[in-house]
Amino acid sequence: MIELGKFQKLNVQRLTQFGAYLNMKDESDSDEILLPQNQVTREVQIGDEITVFVYKDSEDRIIATVKEPKLSLGELAVLKVVDISKIGAFLDWGLEKDLFLPFKEQVGTIKKDGEYLVALYVDNSQRLCATMKVYNQLSAMSPYKQKDRVQGIVYGISDEWGCFVAVDNKYHGLIPNKELYGKLQIGDKIEARIIKVRQDGKLELSLREPAYKEIEGDARKIFEKLKAKGFLPLNDSSSPERIQSELNMSKGAFKRAVGRLLKEGAIKITGEGIEPAWKSK
Repeated sequence: MIELGKFQKLNVQRLTQFGAYLNMKDESDSDEILLPQNQVTREVQIGDEITVFVYKDSEDRIIATVKEPKLSLGELAVLKVVDISKIGAFLDWGLEKDLFLPFKEQVGTIKKDGEYLVALYVDNSQRLCATMKVYNQLSAMSPYKQKDRVQGIVYGISDEWGCFVAVDNKYHGLIPNKELYGKLQIGDKIEARIIKVRQDGKLELSLREPAYKEIEGDARKIFEKLKAKGFLPLNDSSSPERIQSELNMSKGAFKRAVGRLLKEGAIKITGEGIEPAWKSK
């Protein structure tokens, strides 16, 4: 049986001016599909077996191609949006007819030229479509361990849990809210550190460095700002939002870094904010 969205080995049943008509071996002519003439090489003969990908063309006819799409059934891939309409978006997947991403299968805000992780499925009308709802297609059987650094793409965001990440575009990953800083969006590509491999195999990630490295980095950032400006209008009473806006770090990280600088005698705290220690000499 010929299946949409998959690579299959089919036999050449007959050759015409339009191309090669293919089918499963010993199947009836009524189920033949066309491999267009521009993809048929001179060496092809009746009876030959050819590996092709099966999809539907712009006129909704089942057709074969020897071209390799960027995505097939059972796989995940990051694809680029080439157009957006009221009913959905269209993705470049390497074939003549762009892949349709229905509005109901989108997650978050989709932008033209943006790249998003999607899977392929066959809809109720027997058409190949894309979906961004990929959670159930990710694997918990990753080869990674705690402290490993990994890369992935954000495919979901939860106010309760954090950012869902597809590590290597295929493994379950989560950045808990407490490990986030800055603002991530669906489609963002990230590099993270594994802080925990759960019993079910899913990965917990952090965008932060280990605590000792993070304190050093944050302290350096504050000190460089002080050298440039001579003063920072921040202290323990400053709001988390104010600190985030000024330094792009959490209030907790700010307090730890300031503690390090105070211990080293590099800064002093006044009622208005922070000054370099040398200003009082």
